[in-house]
Amino acid sequence: MAMGSQGNLFSLEGKRVLVTGASRGLGRGMAIGLARAGAEMVVTARSEAALSGVADDICALGRKVTCLALDQSRVQEIDAALEGLNDIDVLVNNAGTEEISPSEQVSPALWDKIVDTNLKGAFFVTQAVARGMLALGKGAIINLCSLTSFVGVPTATPYGASKSGLLGMTHALAAEWGGRGIRVNAIAPGYFRTDMTEVFYQNEDWASSMLAKIPQRRFGTPEDLVGIAIFLASDASAYVNGQCIGVDGGYLASI
Repeated sequence: MAMGSQGNLFSLEGKRVLVTGASRGLGRGMAIGLARAGAEMVVTARSEAALSGVADDICALGRKVTCLALDQSRVQEIDAALEGLNDIDVLVNNAGTEEISPSEQVSPALWDKIVDTNLKGAFFVTQAVARGMLALGKGAIINLCSLTSFVGVPTATPYGASKSGLLGMTHALAAEWGGRGIRVNAIAPGYFRTDMTEVFYQNEDWASSMLAKIPQRRFGTPEDLVGIAIFLASDASAYVNGQCIGVDGGYLASI
């Protein structure tokens, strides 16, 4: 089993890591954490300008960073946006979107917006990056699933469908590509307070109710995903394949 350049199983020295949706929230937190572990970074967001902050933070760590504009809901543009990235060691499929709606009011446009980004887009980003991994016979893919990959959440049917599909994609690709040197795993964050989810936490009754269901009695922060991301990206998880690891303060274990 190969180790990092320092003989540290958790070192990402010499690895090139692509994180999608890295301009803010969980993606930004993981990108900075993976860079701190030694990785050279490639980060994407819908606009390159949105990545200036995370790029500055990565550069301050002394790591190389490449910024790319990518709206993965436009699947026909993915190959062109990622052209030439044939040396990615780790892909973190983090980009996603969420919008709640009573299911009887979900429109085809809303369904497509969420599923095209979270599932269809994630698959075709994976396909584009995996071509290089398959040619080299090595790589690691980390998909950002969700608690809704396991449990139903009212008014989040398109989101839950997309994240359940992403879990199925994780299992299928792990089975298909494991023998060709690529590990495919997933992380299922619990209730994390980010820019995208802040609107929910403004509802004090909802926030208090949810907090009471989390055994650790706190919501997650982007920093809480860094350790598991490093583990799944590194040689420390060399025999971990097809798994989805919950990072939820014990929520799923207690319901």
